[in-house]
Amino acid sequence: MSSLQCFTAEIFTNSRSLWKIFYQYSEGSFLEEQRVYVMRLLDALEVTDRDKRLKVARAILYLAQGVFDECDTEADVLYWSRHNVFLLYDMGIFTALLELLSMEIDNNQACSSAVRKPAISLADSTELRVLLSIMYLMVETIRVETEGDSPERKAAREAFKTELGSPLYNGEPFALLLFTMVTKFCSMNAPHFPMKKVLLLLWKTILFTLGGFEELQEMKVRMREQLNLSPLPEDSIKVVRQMRAASPPASAMELIEQQQQQKRGRRSRRPLVKQDSLDTYNERDPFKNDDARDEEDDPEDVDSGIEGEVDPLDRDVIIQPPPPPPLRPPTERVSFPRGLPWAPKVREKDIEHFLETSRNKFIGFTLGNDIDTLVGLPRPIHESVKTLKQHKYVSIAEVQIKREEELQQCPMTMGEEEVEETPAEILYLGMLPSLSQYVIALLKLLLAAAPTSKAKTDSINILADVLPEEMPITVLQSMKLGIDVNRHKEIIVKAISALLLLLLKHFKLNHIYQFEYVAQHLVFANCIPLILKFFNQNIMSYISAKNSICALDFPHCVVHEMPELTAESLEAGDSNQFCWRNLFSCINLLRILNKITKWKHSRTMMLVVFKSAPILKRALKVKQAMMQLYVLKLLKIQTKYLGRQWRKSNMKTMSAIYQKVRHRLNDDWAYGNDIDARPWDFQAEECALRECIEKFNTRRYDKNQNSDFTPVDNCLQSVLGQRVDLPEDFHYSYEMWLEREVFSQPIQWEGLLQAQ
Repeated sequence: MSSLQCFTAEIFTNSRSLWKIFYQYSEGSFLEEQRVYVMRLLDALEVTDRDKRLKVARAILYLAQGVFDECDTEADVLYWSRHNVFLLYDMGIFTALLELLSMEIDNNQACSSAVRKPAISLADSTELRVLLSIMYLMVETIRVETEGDSPERKAAREAFKTELGSPLYNGEPFALLLFTMVTKFCSMNAPHFPMKKVLLLLWKTILFTLGGFEELQEMKVRMREQLNLSPLPEDSIKVVRQMRAASPPASAMELIEQQQQQKRGRRSRRPLVKQDSLDTYNERDPFKNDDARDEEDDPEDVDSGIEGEVDPLDRDVIIQPPPPPPLRPPTERVSFPRGLPWAPKVREKDIEHFLETSRNKFIGFTLGNDIDTLVGLPRPIHESVKTLKQHKYVSIAEVQIKREEELQQCPMTMGEEEVEETPAEILYLGMLPSLSQYVIALLKLLLAAAPTSKAKTDSINILADVLPEEMPITVLQSMKLGIDVNRHKEIIVKAISALLLLLLKHFKLNHIYQFEYVAQHLVFANCIPLILKFFNQNIMSYISAKNSICALDFPHCVVHEMPELTAESLEAGDSNQFCWRNLFSCINLLRILNKITKWKHSRTMMLVVFKSAPILKRALKVKQAMMQLYVLKLLKIQTKYLGRQWRKSNMKTMSAIYQKVRHRLNDDWAYGNDIDARPWDFQAEECALRECIEKFNTRRYDKNQNSDFTPVDNCLQSVLGQRVDLPEDFHYSYEMWLEREVFSQPIQWEGLLQAQ
C-alpha cells in the first residue's frame, strides 16, 4: 500500500485526530509539517472516488474555517482561519478546487438527474456547496487587508488578485466561469446549482479584482490627472458620510402652533420640530418613521391604514419623546443651512445653450459652439458666463466620447487605439459575446428574490440550496426554515445589487460606451420597473426585518454552547433594530436606477409613466442620509415632467432636493421650462446611443470586420501561395467531388460565350 493510500485511509477513518495534529503544528509554528499535510490533502483530491474526494474537500473546508473544534474563542477561530487560508493558497489549493468546480459544472449526468427531479434539495448540491464555500473563504479572507499582514501576505494578495482578474482559466477570467453557472441555472439546464453561494463568490471576486468604491475614487483621480482635467471638487464618499438625514426646517408659524399645543397639554402626534432637534433625533435613531401627517402625499400615495394607527417603529418615540428644545422667540427658530454639501457643476453644453439663447435675444444670430466671444452682449451676461465657467466641470466620459468621435471620423490619421489591459477591460472583453444573457439572468434572480414577487410554477427555483430533503414537521422547524428562506432571498438581492452597481461604475470609468452598453441591456430587460416593484412595498418593514438567528452565526455557534431555540426567541429575532443587509440592498438599487436614468430623458419618462414618484416618496420615510440622497436625485430628474400641481403640493420634497442634491446652475428642474423636456425625440435619442455603442464595439473588438480600409492582397503568387487549412476528410472525398461536380458535368461553352 502506498503512502498516499495510507494517508487517504487515515483521513476517512480518523480525520478529527489529523485535524487536531494540524492545529498542534500550527501552535508550534511547524510550517513545514503543515505544508506536508496540505500537500497530502492536495494529492488526495485527485482520487476518482466521488465520496472520498468529498471527504477530503470537507477536511480542507474545516481548515479554511479555522479548525474551530480546537479553539476556545472566536478570535482564535478567525486567526487560524486566516493563517490556514494563506497557507492553502500558497500550496495551490485554489487551482485544484477550480478544476473540480469545472468538472461539476460540466457534469451532465448530475444536471440531467436534477432536471428530472420534481423537488430539488440540499442533497443535490453537496459537493458544489463545499467547493464554493472554500473558494469564497479564500477570496474574502485574502481580499481583506489587516494591519498585521506580513510582506509575504501582501505579495500573495496582489498575486491572487492578478490571477483572478487575468484570463488564466481556459482563456477567461474566473468571474466568467461563475457567470456561466448563473446562465446555466436560469436556463433550467442546471437547477441544482447553489445560486446564493455562486452570486456571493461572483460579487466578492469582482470586488477583489476590480476594486471597491474607495479604489474607484482613487482611480478616478488618477485618470483625471492623466487627461489633464481639473481635480474633483470634493470626495463624494466623504461628503455622503458627513450628511445627516433630516426633514426640511419648519416655518415659524408651525413652531408657534406646536408651542401653543404644548402649553395646552395636548398630546400631539409628533408634530414638526425645529431642524437642529430633528437632527439630534436622527443621530440617535436614524431610521424612525415620520408621522403620516408630516408628509405632503398625493391622493394616490395615501396609505390604506386605519386612521390613528401608529407605526411600530414610532411607538417608543411617542411614548418617550425627546426633550423639547429651550423656548426662544419665533424669529430665531428658523434655521438655515450654513452651506450646500456639493459644489455646483456646469457642463460645456449648458454654457453653449446659455450663450445661444443670449445671442439670439440681444444680437439676433449665433456663433455655433463658441463660448469665448461675448461681443455685443450686456454686462450681466458677461458676469453670468464668468460664473458658469468658474464651475465648469468636464467629465471623463465627455473626453472619451470626443475621442471616440475622432477615431470614427479619422481612422487613418488617428491610427489604432492603444487599449490598456486593465482588469475591467479584460472582464468586459470576456463578457461581451454573452452580455445580454448575463444581465437577463441576474435580473431573473433579482425578480425571484424580491419580497413583492409571488411564487409561480414556471419561475426559477432559487431555494435549491436551502430546502432540506425532509420538510419540517414541527412548528419550531418550520419557523427556522421560514427565517432561513427569507434570509436566503435577502442575501441574493444584496449580492446582485452590489454586483450590478460595481460593474456599472467600473465600466463607466474604463469607457463610457461600455457602461452605456450594460445600461441599455438593463433597460431593455425591464430593470426600471423591476426596481420600482421592489420598492413598492412597506419599505420600513423590509428595512427592519429580523430574518437572522444570532445563536447560529459563525463562529459564535461553534465556540459557545448552543442555547435552546424556542418559538419565542425566534420571533424576537436579534437585538439589532434594523437590518443593514436590506438597507445596503436598497441603496444599491437606488444607485443603479440613478445611473441608468441620469441625463437620459427617455428613461426618465419611464419613471414618470410607471408612477415612481409616490413609490420613491414612501422610501423617504427611511431616515438614512445616503438612501434619502439617491431618492431625492430620482425625484429631481422627473419633477419637470410631474406638473405644477405636484410641485406645489410637495414643497417639502422640493426643499429637501435643494438642500441635499448637487446644483446644476442652468438646470431648470424646478419649473419644467427646459428645452430638453420636449417628448418627441426620446426614441431617436435611444437609437442614436445604440448606434454609437455598436460602432464602438465594432471598431475596438470586432477584429474580423470587412472594413473599406482593410488592405487587399492583389498579388497572384502570394494569394496562391497562402496555406489553406482544410478538414481531415477533405483528402478522402476530394477525388469523388471532382468526378461528380467537375468531370461528369458537361460544360456549355456556347452559353458561356453568350453570357459574356
